[in-house]
Amino acid sequence: MTSETRQVRSVRFYSVCIGVGLLAGLLSGLFGVGGGTVIVPLLVLLLGFNQRLAAGTSLAAIVPTASVGVISYAVHGSVAWIPALILAAGAVIGAQIGTWLLPKLSQTALRWSFVAFLAVVIVSLYFVIPSRDADLVLTWITGPLLGVLGVITGILAGLLGVGGGIIVVPALMLLFGTSDLVAKGTSLLMMIPAAVSGTVGNLRRSNVDLRAAACVGLAACTTTALGAFIATLVDPLVGNILFSVFLAFIAVQMGIKAVRGRHQR
Repeated sequence: MTSETRQVRSVRFYSVCIGVGLLAGLLSGLFGVGGGTVIVPLLVLLLGFNQRLAAGTSLAAIVPTASVGVISYAVHGSVAWIPALILAAGAVIGAQIGTWLLPKLSQTALRWSFVAFLAVVIVSLYFVIPSRDADLVLTWITGPLLGVLGVITGILAGLLGVGGGIIVVPALMLLFGTSDLVAKGTSLLMMIPAAVSGTVGNLRRSNVDLRAAACVGLAACTTTALGAFIATLVDPLVGNILFSVFLAFIAVQMGIKAVRGRHQR
């Protein structure tokens, strides 16, 4: 996006930001994800943002969005606070590793591997239905495993630019037997420290459009609670089906990037 475009803020610009925020907030609350998988491509497609600026703006918008989501899930007792902090600490470490590995690995191979991972998760969601009464119990075994999950999440985030919720939510449900609601609330809390840290770094590099981030973030806050409320109403099986459709959308996006990356080589 050019400097001239940044200076001209039309009604369309703010309308698009609000629309993107409303959609991202609803998905964030419903699935326990940051919403970046929706915000980034729409900012690029509809407003002409470059990929880096879109990602930085999205990360900044995620901070208030995830905060409202955490509060919404916390009201229903669906946030595992200590496990979320363990996941966040691991993710911060993993993100540094992922950034270091980024120039050393084939992005096309990584993307296809992630698509395969999502395919396995999508199939699993139809066979493993979480219990609404299942909590995320912290023990001497689950504690270190959560740390490992956080590191893996951070590495993939650094390598592929995917949000942690896409990995953490299904992992908590399928591997830790956690309630879908607790998985989503915990995932949203885990995102906040990383999003704040990333936003500070992006601001220093001028990779954030603050007005767009504020507009998207504030709009998202108005629908995040609604998404979280809907999540409490739907049956766990229905929730899994909806989440699998969302993951399929992400898998298609990642597959398209992999094909384009191969052709560009």
